[in-house]
Amino acid sequence: MAYPLLLFLFTSFLPLCHPLNSEGQALLSFKQSISQDPQNSLSNWNSSDSDPCNWNGISCKENSVISVSLPKKKLVGFIPSSIGALPSLRHINLRNNKLFGLLPPRLFTSLGLQSLVLYGNSFYGSLPLQLGNLSYLQILDLSYNSFNGSLPNSILSCNRIKTLVLSHNNFTSILPIGIGTALVELEKLDLSYNEFSGPIPSDIGNLSSLQGTADFSHNHFSGSIPPTLGNLPEKVYIDLTYNNLTGPIPQTGALENRGPTAFIGNPGLCGPPLKNPCSAETPSNPFLPSNNSSSSSFTNKKGTKGNKGLSRVAVVAIIISDIVGISLIALVFFYCYWKATSNRNKVKTEGGNVNCPCFSRKDESESLSENGEQYELVTLDRNVKFNLDDLLKASAFVLGKSGIGIVYKVILECGPTLAVRRLGEGGLQRFKEFQTEVEAIGKVRHANIATLRAYYWSYDEKLLVYDFIPNGSLSSAIHGKPGAVSYTPLSWDTRVIIMKGIARGLQFLHEFSPKKYVHGDLRPNNILLGPNFEPYISDFGLARLATIAGNISPYLQLDRAGTDNKSQSDASISLLMTTKGNLYQAPEALKTLKPSQKWDVYSYGVILLELITGRAPVILLDNLQMDLVKWVEFCIEEKKPLLDVLDPGLVREIEREDEIILVLKIALSCVQVNPEKRLSMRTVVDTLERVGEN
Repeated sequence: MAYPLLLFLFTSFLPLCHPLNSEGQALLSFKQSISQDPQNSLSNWNSSDSDPCNWNGISCKENSVISVSLPKKKLVGFIPSSIGALPSLRHINLRNNKLFGLLPPRLFTSLGLQSLVLYGNSFYGSLPLQLGNLSYLQILDLSYNSFNGSLPNSILSCNRIKTLVLSHNNFTSILPIGIGTALVELEKLDLSYNEFSGPIPSDIGNLSSLQGTADFSHNHFSGSIPPTLGNLPEKVYIDLTYNNLTGPIPQTGALENRGPTAFIGNPGLCGPPLKNPCSAETPSNPFLPSNNSSSSSFTNKKGTKGNKGLSRVAVVAIIISDIVGISLIALVFFYCYWKATSNRNKVKTEGGNVNCPCFSRKDESESLSENGEQYELVTLDRNVKFNLDDLLKASAFVLGKSGIGIVYKVILECGPTLAVRRLGEGGLQRFKEFQTEVEAIGKVRHANIATLRAYYWSYDEKLLVYDFIPNGSLSSAIHGKPGAVSYTPLSWDTRVIIMKGIARGLQFLHEFSPKKYVHGDLRPNNILLGPNFEPYISDFGLARLATIAGNISPYLQLDRAGTDNKSQSDASISLLMTTKGNLYQAPEALKTLKPSQKWDVYSYGVILLELITGRAPVILLDNLQMDLVKWVEFCIEEKKPLLDVLDPGLVREIEREDEIILVLKIALSCVQVNPEKRLSMRTVVDTLERVGEN
């Protein structure tokens, strides 16, 4: 009887045993390939389960695995070929782990795969030809790995792909012919920081759905820029920096009116917007205006048109007229000075015995006199409702002083609170130049840039009126206000908001502002914080305005890319007056007259390091002063733990280590000694988007 009983018991419990299905077995093979799982992300992947649908990182539909998502888990290992045994798989996200090895060809037998995100690992080798099997693929992000070899032609079969990001790898050879014709649904294209060579395919211009940046930078692309690139949507920023491109830059569509920053690092390129003119031997570009127009004129080296010189009588007449003109100008300015000093009117404010705003008000009703003196406040924003009388009646308090004048907090009786910078006294000789410059600055509108609302110009007053930003400077937020007993450290999330905002503001200045500005003096003191700690870049364009206004100080330096002949003297003054020991300043800033956007990138990198470490830009180490950049590099060389580098206020957020390290890498890329190796602000913005996204 024992035997039938055992048989009964066995058959009774048999239906309760559910062996793990084939998809679960395939995923267990992946678990076995992981040698380190410090966060125990795969701890509930057990063979005793009937299916894997409740495992960490696994999503199912109708009991079939459709997604494997294990980002930022610090997994160490490789991807086994068995992962291809998931017939319904749609999404793979293994970003920011420590996975390595080759991609198994069998991975690409999951024909329904729609997204493959592997960025931030250590995969290497070439992409399998089987990539072309993924006809439903929409997102392919392999950035920040070590892939090499050429991009297989089979990728042209992935004609539904919308995001193709291959940056920071070692891909070589030319791009597949027909990429712009086959991948017409592409919305994001990033090929930067690879070893791609050969010409840029002319059919790239067919990518009418492209958005953001078409990034070809830091490769070895050669030949001329295809004019068809101009067919891309005009809002697309085309980054061609640091390649081997040659010839004239086509002035069509999306390529037209671009600043020089999109083309630098290509010594063979010529023509606008670069200052390198195309030689006579350079093949003409049909999309560039002709130099042989009958209506155009030219000037020879002696300054005369054509080949005819001026007669002696004409020269004498010019000299006499110059003398008479100079005499008249001198008389006008003498009268101006006498008139201005006789009518000076000082206003005493509620802030104490402070001559603020110290506005000189004229009795005349005209808005602009013949000598160029401005009697009324000039508004740069149609929404501005206050006038000079309102400023005169307002309460004003000193916010701070610098080498470029005093800044006041001005509280209008009925209206907004303003920040008014007084540039000080100076002559009137350059009013038109000041007017042109200040109105260009006033056109800059961005959520992370302090807005210039109005200005006032007279003999003894030059005023700039901004929105008042209530939360003080970034410097105070990082280190506390001077004299304060305690302060609350910024959280990591708040610091990320600040980092991203500054980066976006700088990118806008560099790429989209009317004159492609260089700030030139970016530091935490001139980054202001709004009510929700959103950052505002202030003081851009200020040094130039102060120079024109005659308020030369040791803090001045040029703030706009490039100089023309008219401003060479200002450039010389600015260079000589540049502050010594400015630790936010790029190393090359004291060696060249020509400011560069890479100066700002360096300053931004130092600010990132300050946000991460909480330390001042100069550090005392064993009685030796060391700047912050060198100190961080020293800590890395000495293999110091992250906690030794981190701001003590962030110690409780050490679980954000991956994000902190990523920002640290960005910062170190920004403070490279060689300017050409520094990132562009566009790349910084794109990379920072990955920080704090969860």
